[in-house]
Amino acid sequence: MIKKISFLLFVLLVSSCSIIQPIPQPKTEFRGAWVATVVNIDWPKNGADSIEKKKKDFLEILEFYDAMNFNAIIVQVRAAGDAFYASEYAPWSRFLTSKEGTPPPNDFDYLAWMINESHERGIEFHAWLNPYRATFDLKTEILSPTHDFNLHPEWMVKYGKKYYYNPGLPEVQKRMVDVMTELVSNYDIDAVHFDDYFYPYKIKDETLKDSTTYTAYALPHQSLDDWRRSNIDSLIMKVHKSIKQTKPWVQFGISPFGVWKNNSTDPRGSDTKAGQTTYEDLYADPLTWMEQGWIDYLVPQVYWSMDLPVASHSKIVDWWSKNSKNTNLYIGNGAYKVRNNSDKAWDNIKELPNQLKLARKTSAVQGNVFFSAKSLMNDNHDVVNLLKKKFYQSPALSPISPLAPKMEDSPIQFESMGIKNESYELNFVNSEDYRYAIVYRTGKKKKDFYPIKKLLMKTTIEQGKSVIIPKENLKGKKRIAVTFIDKYGHESIPMLLHLN
Repeated sequence: MIKKISFLLFVLLVSSCSIIQPIPQPKTEFRGAWVATVVNIDWPKNGADSIEKKKKDFLEILEFYDAMNFNAIIVQVRAAGDAFYASEYAPWSRFLTSKEGTPPPNDFDYLAWMINESHERGIEFHAWLNPYRATFDLKTEILSPTHDFNLHPEWMVKYGKKYYYNPGLPEVQKRMVDVMTELVSNYDIDAVHFDDYFYPYKIKDETLKDSTTYTAYALPHQSLDDWRRSNIDSLIMKVHKSIKQTKPWVQFGISPFGVWKNNSTDPRGSDTKAGQTTYEDLYADPLTWMEQGWIDYLVPQVYWSMDLPVASHSKIVDWWSKNSKNTNLYIGNGAYKVRNNSDKAWDNIKELPNQLKLARKTSAVQGNVFFSAKSLMNDNHDVVNLLKKKFYQSPALSPISPLAPKMEDSPIQFESMGIKNESYELNFVNSEDYRYAIVYRTGKKKKDFYPIKKLLMKTTIEQGKSVIIPKENLKGKKRIAVTFIDKYGHESIPMLLHLN
């Protein structure tokens, strides 16, 4: 039965939630978890599991982080020259189907299903790819005939106990850009995400054999180190360009190793003594990527404890906060170390909470990402409870990329309301191009101009027009504000609605 509803549309100033908490709850904050699939770290638990078992296990991850009020999941969909989806450029991953190159039964599209399940919960899906790792070990006999190791052996370099794509080859760069373009074109992902593996971490007494490529492609008088960095820069630039040309709202995020340089080798570096650095050893220069506007967000992996002498979490966060520009800065936290590390600081229940407290009070930091998804799911319930109580009590919206265009005027109009199955069904016009609806509790007194008080829920828009709000979510409240989020993350002007 359709009931009439009175409503007022106000131009409201949407500010952070004003409810007093021991630690203030921000309205906007990136909250993510990495789901590692290589060697089945997080998911699936076994490539030979049935589709239903894999779905169940993935939903357990989603529901855990949904209950924690997280808003993003970063899922590894390319681990070692393979794919967790049907691809023209890579075989099906053995970590997904137990045998490389073998598709799922009935060609089930795991990736499309995972994206949909994430979006249904208001959680962004970031597709995590490792571009250059070609194999995880030297067992090349298990590789599919369609793996690039077999199709293009000239692209490969052996280093340690793995094979890698040679980043200096133009053909390799083109392949990587094609992989990203295909993924962005075919799937409704929210972001493409790279981790810290560019050139491989250095191994003592090992030499990366790319001298022939260097001789062929380096600029006159260009050093080997600078040439290698230029190869990574070129890939980042090209992937950025491809993503924005294909779907400009899809973000590009990178999670580099936490230390750019030690100040012992460069006074601009951090006060650390890291054994390897992202600039000198992995040939990756995030400062250049930010300066050029090639990335939407950066997540340095600051996996050390707060006061570790050789690499203090607090000092590194401070360094990145002072050296980031043109991008959103999030911090990668080593949740896997909680009560599981030789550094006994991680035995303290407050180590991870203290890291989040530091992030909250550092204005340049806009969120955190945990590695990895399973780390907090089975053990350390006391830490999880503390995090939820102190830091994640309320939902939060994801930050908007600094590269996003300005939001156009919202054409959305309220149409009608119905009550169905103990839920309000609010119907709107011109809302089909928006991704989510946000529901807020408002103030009680008219003299307060009905200010937005608390973010209650983030939900999908059914059939592009309907917002379903379970009555239990409102806890008897009859005055709410509703906004809409577009694909870039922009929020529309709130509509104040009185529920009769």
